Amino acid sequence: MPSSLPRYLDASAQTISSAVRHQVRTAMVRDDLVGWVMAGRKRLVTPAGEVRFAAGDVFLIPRLTQWDMLNEPPAGGRYEARVLSFAPGLLERFHRGFGQFAATPALQGCASTAADEDFRASFSHAFQALKAQQGEDAPSASAAMCEHRALEVLLLLAERGLVFAPAREMSWAERVRRLVGQRPQAPWALAEVAQAFHLSASSLQRRLAEESASFSQCMREVRLETAMALLQDPELQVSEVAARCGYDSHSRFSAAFRERFGFAPSHLRP
Repeated sequence: MPSSLPRYLDASAQTISSAVRHQVRTAMVRDDLVGWVMAGRKRLVTPAGEVRFAAGDVFLIPRLTQWDMLNEPPAGGRYEARVLSFAPGLLERFHRGFGQFAATPALQGCASTAADEDFRASFSHAFQALKAQQGEDAPSASAAMCEHRALEVLLLLAERGLVFAPAREMSWAERVRRLVGQRPQAPWALAEVAQAFHLSASSLQRRLAEESASFSQCMREVRLETAMALLQDPELQVSEVAARCGYDSHSRFSAAFRERFGFAPSHLRP
């Protein structure tokens, strides 16, 4: 699978790059993540205030939190950040293996840490291994080694008092989003997804309704969030992003994207 295509694995790596200033309103963070700003500035805004991160800064954002995010490139350059995402399964294994951090309060909002030599080494090893694992060529590190390196990053952060919350039972909407997110371009049907969870279509529909969600809403969220990530890969054309996210109509994709994020996909293509 191309490295530019996000995958809902227990850990993943992505480079965010953009030559234009853009703001994403009410962005939901699905997985715990650690980002390292390489160039430009990042701003995270909530009703409680704003936090800014400059080039060289490290930011941590816990899963299932919502932000307005603003990425600002430097004059004449590109905004760039390297991001590691950790799915709930990995957090569960981390807390099972490192119980000494059970009493450490979990992150409730964004946080930061120093990009010192220890952080740079640990983060870079994990990032390189995961990017290779996600690429088209044969990975240079095994899946076990990738997980080991991802856990090393979590351990380094925990020893600094920065701990993501243990995994909890996922909602049905989140389960659907994670399944669909593995192949956002596929023509998923409610019955097919329900069968994957050993449920009838009506049972899954009812459980989603109890969470004020719907199958079509989950599909739309996954596809548009995936599109936002893919559009920040400068090598991909907008039409290719649309196809990878299950849209066979460029105009329908552009309209849906604009409605969700407030600007057209082409805005990210200077």
